[in-house]
Amino acid sequence: MIQILSDGRRLDIQLSEASGLTRSRVASLMEEGCCRIGEAECRKAGTKPASGTAVTLTVPAPKPAVPQAEDIHLDILYEDDDLAVVVKPRGMVVHPAAGHEDGTLVNALLGSLSELSGIGGELRPGIVHRLDKDTSGLMMVAKNDETQNALSGMLKNREIEKHYLALTEGIFKEKEGQVEAPIGRSKKDRKKMAIDPEGREAVTEWRVIAEGKNCSLLDVHILTGRTHQIRVHMRSIQHPVCGDPLYGYDKGAKVPCLMLHARSLSFAHPRTGKRLTFQADIPEDFRKGLKNNGINMEEE
Repeated sequence: MIQILSDGRRLDIQLSEASGLTRSRVASLMEEGCCRIGEAECRKAGTKPASGTAVTLTVPAPKPAVPQAEDIHLDILYEDDDLAVVVKPRGMVVHPAAGHEDGTLVNALLGSLSELSGIGGELRPGIVHRLDKDTSGLMMVAKNDETQNALSGMLKNREIEKHYLALTEGIFKEKEGQVEAPIGRSKKDRKKMAIDPEGREAVTEWRVIAEGKNCSLLDVHILTGRTHQIRVHMRSIQHPVCGDPLYGYDKGAKVPCLMLHARSLSFAHPRTGKRLTFQADIPEDFRKGLKNNGINMEEE
């Protein structure tokens, strides 16, 4: 249990500093009802209690590590004693959760890698960052706690460069730009994220690399890693990702899937300092969606 007296700042910041937990973990615990201001429950990470107000955060005991190794084919582009870089296929959930207890990336990793980090006591050993179920592409996996902490810190400090391919609705007037708008949980639909002045900082850079039938193929560089970040930001500028069931247009481009693919990843190895750069092939369903809309993209 973490107990503090407020200094007037956002609660997620204060509780993160007091507990050593990440702000995202604190925010998640608050959403689960683990925080109280005095006797009142507080679920909003951006709340700023008056100075001197008593605040309590209850941190649940770590869950037992129960994911089972499964024999699931996984494309492993790189592996050493510290980390691995893998390609997550579209349709695969990253870690076990309600309704997805098996068949996840974690199950596949446990069946493919010799060691995985279990930092935090949660059901997501080795997972440093996530991709949505219907987003394909590159992911880093830590094989020990030291590497997991190092990679997490590099993500926070924007030292890892991640680029996505995204087919979006419409033709852009400008051929490159940036969206800088904070993102938080939607107050209207808890399954969605939304632009929220009280949300967490989110920055997305985009560049048009091809145009099709009233759609545009973008190279998207994310400087932060918020849930649904690209999807929310693209919708906010009226160019949602094609095939997006949550944020897309009902009568948008005809595509076979969510047209979002984590294409490239570049970072310095946390132990050796050597620069590592990877690129994932474009999946067949993504390539089909491009072709159906007048874009033929050759592998570089």
